[in-house]
Amino acid sequence: MKQTFLAISLGLAAAAGHAETPIVVPFDGSFDDAAFAVESAIVDRGLVIDYVSHVGDMLNRTGADVGSDTKLFEAADIFIFCSAVLSREVMEADPMNIAHCPYGIFVAEQAGAVVIGYRDYPEGEMSKVEDLLQSIVAEAVEN
Repeated sequence: MKQTFLAISLGLAAAAGHAETPIVVPFDGSFDDAAFAVESAIVDRGLVIDYVSHVGDMLNRTGADVGSDTKLFEAADIFIFCSAVLSREVMEADPMNIAHCPYGIFVAEQAGAVVIGYRDYPEGEMSKVEDLLQSIVAEAVEN
């Protein structure tokens, strides 16, 4: 039992040490065009968008309520989706990869600059998911 606890503790410490720096790509166009391009690139792969989180609206709406007058984004949305094929594959390799599901791609506008991005996933099996996200973002930026 003590060895199991130690193994779990070390695993959690390693996971906590993984810095999740977002991958961010500039978009040459409007926020609305970027959001449409991301949505299209996801759906074109046969994936279903489960939810669009309007983070920018929420932050702008609640700023005064939490004592802030800082406007972080002109607009910011996160497209939440999953791939049954990739999710099964990465979770069969390690069921704790459930922690990374569902996947998200964000579109944000700050000071007139629009970016598209996603979370950096751990090395190993999750690199397959990161490859999918990278290809979706690349398609969105090209269109």
